[in-house]
Amino acid sequence: MELEERDGLTVAELIDMLSHHPGDAVVEISIIAPVKDGDDDITVDRYNVDGVMPWSDEDGDGDIVWLIGGEDADVDVFIDAIEQPAD
Repeated sequence: MELEERDGLTVAELIDMLSHHPGDAVVEISIIAPVKDGDDDITVDRYNVDGVMPWSDEDGDGDIVWLIGGEDADVDVFIDAIEQPAD
């Protein structure tokens, strides 16, 4: 599958990429960021993907799906926060 020129992947593209790996492989997300601005050194944080949730940006720019992961306690706090009814 060839990727279109745009930011991000579609669900179909992600499924296609994952289909080339064993079905029982653990899925992680790695966040790559510079150690500090303007530096060539990078840091990599790895997290298990704990879930998937739909998201809608305020600008309404199409459907978005978030892969959810992080430190267990942080993910729990996030899930609790988004499940609270809006005031």
